[in-house]
Amino acid sequence: MASNKRYRMPRAASTPVGESRWPAAGAVVVAIVLQLRLPENLSLGPTYLVPSLAALLLVPLIVANPHRFGPTSRDLRVLSIALLAAMNLGNGSSLALLLRRLVNGTKLDGRSLMLSAVEIWLTSVIVFGLWLWELDRGGPIARSRGDRVDPDLLFAQMSDPSLTSGLWTPTFIDYLYVSLTNSTAFSPTDTLPLRARAKMLMGAQSLASLATIAVLGARAVNILN
Repeated sequence: MASNKRYRMPRAASTPVGESRWPAAGAVVVAIVLQLRLPENLSLGPTYLVPSLAALLLVPLIVANPHRFGPTSRDLRVLSIALLAAMNLGNGSSLALLLRRLVNGTKLDGRSLMLSAVEIWLTSVIVFGLWLWELDRGGPIARSRGDRVDPDLLFAQMSDPSLTSGLWTPTFIDYLYVSLTNSTAFSPTDTLPLRARAKMLMGAQSLASLATIAVLGARAVNILN
């Protein structure tokens, strides 16, 4: 006999006080600095173009939510997604240019190449962490309101409430950690993607991370030879 019992999607708690704005904003600033450090021949247009656009988009977001996200905060999600898209486009273009120059055999300074690859990799970790943070359960504002949105990621605390002493909800640091482990292991570790968009996002990050590390490996082999 077929069972009529439906699977209940695990959920995290809401954040009544609202998540702090500053960890995510600080990560954006670090990513902007990393992109500014890239050589102009590895940047989409002038080196300052994408970082300047990201900074311009960040300012109104901070003004709207200077300290914490809360139920009464104005929803500027479109602006947040535009910020992430600009940073992602800039970093993806830098990676593509780096791979192209390596494949075409263009002479590159070894130290500059390896440093640029590390900066692109770190920026990718930050940007994909921000994407996960912005998409999961509708973003930080929706999570603070406790909106009934299916989660994109399954954290351990959601499947086993006994792991935490009280109500728990993921913050930006949790998503940054997921991004870091996905970039190093090329696969989910302790946090699983549930929805298709989260799976596609983490898959794209794994491929970008693998390509960046391949650049470093190829250069290292070339140096040894």
